[in-house]
Amino acid sequence: MLASLPTMAAAEEIPAALQESWGDFWLFRFFINAAGYASIVVPGFLLIQYFKRRNYLETGRGICFPVIKSCVFGSEVKSLHQEDGSLPPRTEPTESSTARQIFKLVFCATGLQASYLTWGVLQERVMTRTYGATETDPGEKFKDSQFLVFMNRILAFTVAGLYCALTKQPRHGAPMYKYSFASLSNILSSWCQYEALKYVSFPTQVLAKASKVIPVMMMGKLVSRKSYEYWEYLTAALISVGVSMFLLSSAPNRHMSTVTTFSGIVLLAGYIIFDSFTSNWQDALFTYKMSPVQMMFGVNVFSCLFTVGSLLEQGALLESVRFMARHSEFMAHAVLLSVCSACGQLFIFYTINQFGAAVFTIIMTLRQAFAILLSCLIYGHTVTVVGGLGVAVVFMALFLRVYARSRMKKRSKKLPPGDSPIQKV
Repeated sequence: MLASLPTMAAAEEIPAALQESWGDFWLFRFFINAAGYASIVVPGFLLIQYFKRRNYLETGRGICFPVIKSCVFGSEVKSLHQEDGSLPPRTEPTESSTARQIFKLVFCATGLQASYLTWGVLQERVMTRTYGATETDPGEKFKDSQFLVFMNRILAFTVAGLYCALTKQPRHGAPMYKYSFASLSNILSSWCQYEALKYVSFPTQVLAKASKVIPVMMMGKLVSRKSYEYWEYLTAALISVGVSMFLLSSAPNRHMSTVTTFSGIVLLAGYIIFDSFTSNWQDALFTYKMSPVQMMFGVNVFSCLFTVGSLLEQGALLESVRFMARHSEFMAHAVLLSVCSACGQLFIFYTINQFGAAVFTIIMTLRQAFAILLSCLIYGHTVTVVGGLGVAVVFMALFLRVYARSRMKKRSKKLPPGDSPIQKV
């Protein structure tokens, strides 16, 4: 009789442990968060349809009319894109001083590297390490990725709002609700990115980001019927080979289960899908007359609304604040994460405006390589020789892609109207 007591006690503890692990499982958290977003999206969608069916733009009156007009209808001004849907040529900087341009380039590269390398190191620290550990207490991990997304977005919203208020911006024409699509996909991609670090190493996550070009090309081929050059297929194949070398040669972790590995792969796939949608939808929004900072402000308005609404509905906001109060180190990390994220976005806009997308891509590709190196040095990730060669192949392919694209752009500029570089090959 007495011998059966431990067994009965253990049986009583199992359901509680299972309940705790199920509550922390990423798929359960994903659906809970999605339900919170739906509680805001669905009523908003019904209101938009109601105002459109009522033809509110012509019949509406009253003090709320300007707000509803801006949120639902906008001014429908499209002027940044040309008639064929392509972006107008980027205005080159008028500064002719070589020394000044070099200084600007160094400033941009330093700002981007400092912002995103610090952000990457802190991201891994917050999601994979414990806080408050002592000799007698193992400490506790922070589990709610959505709170970190909220912290990042609230500061980005504040910075973008202040910038728009203090500087002259184009007259806004897009209906505000259209930012919600990019906002929702941006929140989900960021959430998947944080959650993936619970299941895969940071170097693996960085390489997954670098290989986004492959699914983008596949989607463009299937959906948009796009055609690609031979060098684009070559670089995509090299990226696939490099990523495979790194993943297959990594030293097996005896604590890593098949389920854990599968969860990490699914979360990384979710990050790539949501992030690809965000960039494509934002590109479509730029058909309206707006600046990048206005885009940043509009997207982050809805990001703050979605995340704070979901956190309040789940009761997770107060829980996260209590965790922050218990661990001042976590508070410093969360604030610094938000600062790095907001500053990084501003450096992105400034770099592309001054030097174009090709230079920006090179800087960010170097940042990914440095991020892997820093993560291995700080957190002790082991990379085999074959894995290191795989990383080198990936970044060589990315640089080759940037170089080939810049060469194609230069050739197309030199050709007379009506000719195409493909016909000349």
